[in-house]
Amino acid sequence: MDATIYQIILGEFGDLNCSLMDAFQDTFYENISFSLLNIDGSYCNATTDEIGTCWPRSSTGRMVERPCPEYINGVKYNTTRSAYRECMDNGTWAERSNYSSCEPILEEKRKYPVHYKIALIINYLGHCISVGALVVAFILFLCLRSIRCLRNIIHWNLITTFILRNVMWFLLQLIDHNIHESNEPWCRLITTIYNYFVVTNFFWMFVEGCYLHTAIVMTYSTDKLRKWVFLFIGWCIPCPIIVAWAIGKLYYENEQCWFGKEPGKYVDYIYQGPVILVLLINFVFLFNIVRILMTKLRASTTSETIQYRKAVKATLVLLPLLGITYILFFVNPGEDDISQIVFIYFNSFLQSFQGFFVSVFYCFLNGEVRSAVRKRWHRWQDNHALRVRVARAMSIPTSPSRISFHSIKQTTAM
Repeated sequence: MDATIYQIILGEFGDLNCSLMDAFQDTFYENISFSLLNIDGSYCNATTDEIGTCWPRSSTGRMVERPCPEYINGVKYNTTRSAYRECMDNGTWAERSNYSSCEPILEEKRKYPVHYKIALIINYLGHCISVGALVVAFILFLCLRSIRCLRNIIHWNLITTFILRNVMWFLLQLIDHNIHESNEPWCRLITTIYNYFVVTNFFWMFVEGCYLHTAIVMTYSTDKLRKWVFLFIGWCIPCPIIVAWAIGKLYYENEQCWFGKEPGKYVDYIYQGPVILVLLINFVFLFNIVRILMTKLRASTTSETIQYRKAVKATLVLLPLLGITYILFFVNPGEDDISQIVFIYFNSFLQSFQGFFVSVFYCFLNGEVRSAVRKRWHRWQDNHALRVRVARAMSIPTSPSRISFHSIKQTTAM
């Protein structure tokens, strides 16, 4: 009996846990010569690595071979391949196991690959257009100080969260499959920051609804509303929610850069639950706002009331838009059929163009913004025309040796 026979026997018991395997090895060692196994008393104890592969007790200086696990981080692998780990001369295992030979079993090809490619193009195109529109809107709110009231500051912050969210989305797309499976810390950090900006999106939509509800339904003067309260709701409240989610991911679903979600695991509801609650509260706000607008504000024609009406119209369009795209996440058909294709197209378009719609309704169609832009444009035109006239006047010769056009005209008249 030799070491090769031992490895064959060990292969038959490959599914045993490490403690049972260790007990089996102790019995095995008691009945055979250590010299046959090339063991001089120094060996590596049986252990389980981070993937879950059990490495048996082995003599030092050997490269131990084990079949690849059936699943690694939820991905099915080919078990006919082998993984390797070295038992070093000091009786300890190498820090990392070598799974480079293990190959994932690719999923079956989709029925409609062209549609998925088109949906991906729509996603990239929509995010690019949204980022461009959002940046323009952000610059307008930054430069037009004359319209910097609380309502427009809220719009400005909402636009900011969309810019940051879209930028993080592009960073997520740069993560390849290997990094995704290796679950690198920086990759998990990007996912965490992305989800934080997703939550802030909805909390700033909640701030939009809260402001309108307070100003219209509760008839409070907007001068009494404090900016820091809304800033706290929009930026600070999502922080503990995301921290709790990250802790849950770290201890219960620490895989696939925290981006994959397996059925039966509910850590993601730590942040999705508050988002759904915020959406429901906002729908209640809008119901009350519309009810008041249909009665009390119908006859009012003040400029402030008109701005409120426009803000309500924008919110009525945007809130269902944002809410529907988020709720669709929970009703994903999941089957590779026509319903899935329709879902992919619909969701890709709405998710990627959200930022564009927000920019249009809250900035480009905002009467205050358009009026301020026109004033800036007219002021620039007047200043430019004045500079041109001054430049022309300065270019007229005034030397005594020359006769000006005005002097010639006067001489001709005499």
